[in-house]
Amino acid sequence: MAWFRRKDKNITDEGKKNIPSGLWLKCPTCSEIQYKPELDKNYSVCRHCDHHFRVQPTIYRDLLLDEGKNTEIFNNIKPSDPLEFKAEKNYTEQLETAQLKTKQNDAINCYDGQINSHKVILAIMNFSFIGGSMGSVVGELVSRAVERAREKKIPLILVCASGGARMQESSISLLQLAKTSSKLARFQQEGGLFIPILTDPTTGGVTASFGMLGDVILAEPGALIGFAGPRVIKQTIGEDLPEGFQRAEFLKDKGFIDHIVSREKMKDILSRLIEILIK
Repeated sequence: MAWFRRKDKNITDEGKKNIPSGLWLKCPTCSEIQYKPELDKNYSVCRHCDHHFRVQPTIYRDLLLDEGKNTEIFNNIKPSDPLEFKAEKNYTEQLETAQLKTKQNDAINCYDGQINSHKVILAIMNFSFIGGSMGSVVGELVSRAVERAREKKIPLILVCASGGARMQESSISLLQLAKTSSKLARFQQEGGLFIPILTDPTTGGVTASFGMLGDVILAEPGALIGFAGPRVIKQTIGEDLPEGFQRAEFLKDKGFIDHIVSREKMKDILSRLIEILIK
């Protein structure tokens, strides 16, 4: 195989440019290769098939809230390990790893801000923090966000992204379903406006509580929404599931959600809903 040998011995690899990793992403829906800076400009939405990539809470914050008119609230609350949960990795270690990864205390951020000059409380869940699971801190912050919106008589917007209850907190996690639901019931009885935005994925305890309690329920295109996952359901009933089962479009057809809104239009739609529904 001598014809493969380099003839010029003086050629070196000096000056070779290293291409940074993470510049290109493959769309999981249409398989098109995406240039990340261009994808970011389009709110992390594929220009070819409209697939909505999962994004960090700061993206939603900057997308939905008016620039310079928002303040993070309740950011001094941190989770603990009251049950001393032990598995392959202790819960305390899992929390520390997630906090280092996301630079957050837990799987939710809350803001006091404005949407096109309409005052709102905005809460955003983070799927990157232990699957966006709802433990005592998430339940407490959702409850406080509801109370803040009730006290100020302004709408509450909640961007949902969760795998469900946090099993490391056992029944303490399950208590958050009733806690958040009861807070919302009082808020809505007093005329408060609550709009959840269901993103990919919204499942488990979040779907079984505040995720489905909105006055108007919005969802992003293609979002997985349900209680148990499709694989669990299929294994349980032993049958193939309908095409698109548990996706936003399927659920809208069945009347579970009200509107499917693309990410780029979400702020304007929220603003319009607030104008119509707040008197």
